Amino acid sequence: GTTPPLLERIPPMPLSIAPLQHRQIESLVRLLTELHGHYNDPPTASADEVREHLLQNLLPQAGLTLLVAADERDEVQGLAALVLLHSLVEPGLAGRRQCLLKELYVRKTARDVAIGRQLMQASAAFALQSGCGRLDWNVKATNAPGLRFYERLGGRRVDDRLSYRLSTDALAALAAEGHAAGAAAPIAAGGPR
Repeated sequence: GTTPPLLERIPPMPLSIAPLQHRQIESLVRLLTELHGHYNDPPTASADEVREHLLQNLLPQAGLTLLVAADERDEVQGLAALVLLHSLVEPGLAGRRQCLLKELYVRKTARDVAIGRQLMQASAAFALQSGCGRLDWNVKATNAPGLRFYERLGGRRVDDRLSYRLSTDALAALAAEGHAAGAAAPIAAGGPR
């Protein structure tokens, strides 16, 4: 007989969820390459470009925590990318620290076996242990399965917030407009001077 399709997708157990370990980097590169392809059809980045970005930009980034779901072979099956932020408007303990879920992704061959739920549980625990009063994330309005998933977890849509974005051309145009109007030179990242 043949194995039912769902059973072919179940990763070997036990599954562990913890911050990324150095030994898992190549496995994470494979997952991030798949993630890139998920958002870009056809993919435009190679595994080498993804690896370089991970090592040069993501891992050194202060405040970024990568929780990975790994099987017993240390093969990364999913990830949650979390960033801790301090609120500018809420100095009280309940709202002062916030956790942003930048990305949640489960390998296509490992879906439908509760890895996403486990990653969200670990993300919630991380947020609470970090003193956060909330966990926020964005989801595409057209991602119906994702919307149902998040609502089943107890997530609530924030109706009074919308996402906006300035992409490369719009960024350049707005910056040039400010520069032409005599605005101050761009400020380097960092604290006050």
